[in-house]
Amino acid sequence: MKNMNSNAAVAALAALAQETRLAVFRLLVQAGAEGVAAGDIAQQLAVPAATLSFHLKELAHAGLVSGQQLGRNVIYRASYAAMDDLIAYLTDNCCQGGQCLPKTAAVATAAKRSRKAA
Repeated sequence: MKNMNSNAAVAALAALAQETRLAVFRLLVQAGAEGVAAGDIAQQLAVPAATLSFHLKELAHAGLVSGQQLGRNVIYRASYAAMDDLIAYLTDNCCQGGQCLPKTAAVATAAKRSRKAA
């Protein structure tokens, strides 16, 4: 999703504008590069398999997740590149070109400070 356009941004935001899909995406982002098996996602979020399949398809169609068949399991992973592109698209020319600190950077900076202090 390099150089995201408005159509891709709308598709990504529409996919995330549903409670279950947002929960799935957040779970996959938190899981990291290892990803999570579809059955584990269903169990952790208490979502029926058929319903989860529909939501994963919507997220994949928007380019936010991908699935990989490993044996009998399908492992799903968040697309960090797509997430970064969406954030970049949303914050392009933020603060009318002036310096500002996005909330994600502020949270990361605060976490680093607290680890150093410990």
